[in-house]
Amino acid sequence: MARIAGVDIPREKRIVISLTYIYGIGNSTAEKILEKANVSADTRVRDLTEDELGRIRTIVNEYTTEGDLRREVSLNIKRLVEIGSYRGLRHRRGLPVRGQNTKNNARTRKGRGRAVSNKK
Repeated sequence: MARIAGVDIPREKRIVISLTYIYGIGNSTAEKILEKANVSADTRVRDLTEDELGRIRTIVNEYTTEGDLRREVSLNIKRLVEIGSYRGLRHRRGLPVRGQNTKNNARTRKGRGRAVSNKK
C-alpha cells in the first residue's frame, strides 16, 4: 500500500479513487491534484513510480487534510456552541443544523425513536 498524508491508500484501485480515502480530498480535488502532478487518473496505484508518488505527496501536503482538518472542523463547532448561536444550539441538542424538517425525519441526528407515554 502506498502511504500519502499518513493514510494507506488501496493498491488495486485507480489513483483518482484511492486519493479520496484521505479525509478532506474528494473527487474533484483528487482530479486537480493529479492534473498538477501530471499523472493519469486511470493509473492504478500499484503501477505508480516513486517519482509520481513523490509529486502527488508534495501537492497533497499543500491542502489541509486528515488530523488538521478534523481539528479545524471540531474547533469551528466548539466555537458555535460556546457563543450560543442557533447552529451551536442545534449541535448541542443533536438535531439537524442546516434547517431540515424534524417532524418525521432526521433519525440520523436524533437517534432511535423512543415511545412517549400518554401521547395521543
